[in-house]
Amino acid sequence: MIHLAGASIAGRFTPGRKQQIRDSRITPTRRLAELAAASAEVRATASAEAGATAGAPRLRAFVTASAIGIYGPDRGDEVLTEASARGDGFLADVVAAWEDATTSAAQASLRTVQVRTGIVQSPRGGVLRLLCPLFEAGLGGRLGSGRQWLSWIGLDDLLDIYLRAVTDQALSGPVNAVAPVPVRNAGYTATLASVLHRPAVLPVPAFGPRLLLGGEGASEIAEASQYVRPQRLINAGHRFRHPGLEAALRHVLGREPGAPEPPR
Repeated sequence: MIHLAGASIAGRFTPGRKQQIRDSRITPTRRLAELAAASAEVRATASAEAGATAGAPRLRAFVTASAIGIYGPDRGDEVLTEASARGDGFLADVVAAWEDATTSAAQASLRTVQVRTGIVQSPRGGVLRLLCPLFEAGLGGRLGSGRQWLSWIGLDDLLDIYLRAVTDQALSGPVNAVAPVPVRNAGYTATLASVLHRPAVLPVPAFGPRLLLGGEGASEIAEASQYVRPQRLINAGHRFRHPGLEAALRHVLGREPGAPEPPR
């Protein structure tokens, strides 16, 4: 079972929006985990009574989405791995409860995996969808000081990690789904501008995101700084398709070296 549902975190963190973010993640995950646990227990009992073979169909893994927001919005230059303590803040609280909601599946001896996803790179959604039009128009630039750490992941690599979560019997618990090398915001914006052959000379003032997202939303999303390492995947010898940011952006944007420039 792979469970990915959850309301988008984009937007102002109003009381109603925060309740929607919590409710769309925690309660459904807990109910699905309870159903998965009940299914595992019923099948185990039936197999024992019928003397079924080990190859009988059964639920083998419970994989859920999670997020690097569990580490808190700003841990400075601390290198964060799956063994790091959780952070503080609204998103950290939500993600911690989200992961705890899988407990009943784990207690039923189902292999559970929580995929702590970083900033996914896709022009069809997320940050990149918002930034591309600005950079194409020559209006892109770093955010504030540009020193915030951005722990990103290419879309293809994220899909590979979910496939591994389903098939790798040795993998369980939280898994950081991020590329091996995070970048600072200034480096990210400079790379994106280079890939798009556009300038990045107009820094976004720090108050800009706060006007759009409010204080809490800006600090938790736009201004977040997290240096996250995929330590468990590295230890497992996982191979990333695009470990470097420039290659990942060129791939998802169709800007491979030598490819013709799209019409403007």
